[in-house]
Amino acid sequence: MKDRSEIGIVAATTRYEAWLAERIPLVKPDLELKHHAMSAGIFPFLRATFYRWAARWRALVGDVAAAPTVLAVGDVHVENFGTWRDAEGRLVWGVNDFDEAWPLPYTNDLVRLATSALVAREYHDLKIDGKEAVGAILDGYREALERGGHAFVLAEHHTALREMALYRLHDPESFWHKLESLPTVKSPIPAAVLASLRRALPERGLKARIVHRVAGLGSLGRQRFVALAAWRGGRVAREAKALAPLAEKIHYDAILRRGVRCPDPCVRVDGAWLVRRLAPDCSRVKLNELSRKRDEARLLSAMGWETANVHLGTPGS
Repeated sequence: MKDRSEIGIVAATTRYEAWLAERIPLVKPDLELKHHAMSAGIFPFLRATFYRWAARWRALVGDVAAAPTVLAVGDVHVENFGTWRDAEGRLVWGVNDFDEAWPLPYTNDLVRLATSALVAREYHDLKIDGKEAVGAILDGYREALERGGHAFVLAEHHTALREMALYRLHDPESFWHKLESLPTVKSPIPAAVLASLRRALPERGLKARIVHRVAGLGSLGRQRFVALAAWRGGRVAREAKALAPLAEKIHYDAILRRGVRCPDPCVRVDGAWLVRRLAPDCSRVKLNELSRKRDEARLLSAMGWETANVHLGTPGS
């Protein structure tokens, strides 16, 4: 049998999805959307195929992979960053998806983040020179390690990053319209998911409509249930997303607790599900949602720094 790093992408994808289907239920129409996105361009292909990266990157980078192991993000890329509110209600920016967290050489995250920046340039989502982009990521990473890291609380500091993050929030109504337009789930919903979503809502007994959300690329195909409710003059949403164990273990909760981070109190791992709040200011930051007048070097430096924040959660790093 061929090594998994040697087989073609179609066979690798088929094998990965068969492995995943043995562990969690998959949504076939969403998988078809994922396959279509993979063929649409190199950037969405990179985002959607971490399983392929995991199989091949060591062979491609050689000695770079011979580095100390940390609890890594794994599937880090330039659109795996977002904002949330911490326990004090402050807006925080950082890595917002740890689905593929796993002990890896720290260089995995740096190489993948830099690769995604270069690919995003080719996909026209970034304009910065390639060498400058990679240099900014490495500079941010090194500086964070030297200083012991710090979380990106945007309320008082990081003006440029705050302006970039807030720019996309000019039309919150469209966020809610998109969620409200999703059809109600008619098929049976796992009782554990319903209970988890009810616990996550801000008040007991809220009447909620459960919808199926299609989002992301790497996780596209997994079940996502969203509870939508009206509460005290506005709308609230909580999502439960299926997590898939890597080698029979989920590291999401551990990486949330360990890193240099102001956590989102509404995010928790409940069994094999990730439960979190959805809101216009609690979501992934897409590059094409940012103002064209943005400091891309500063943004990439912050991504490098935040990657170090995560790695600093590993004892002795």
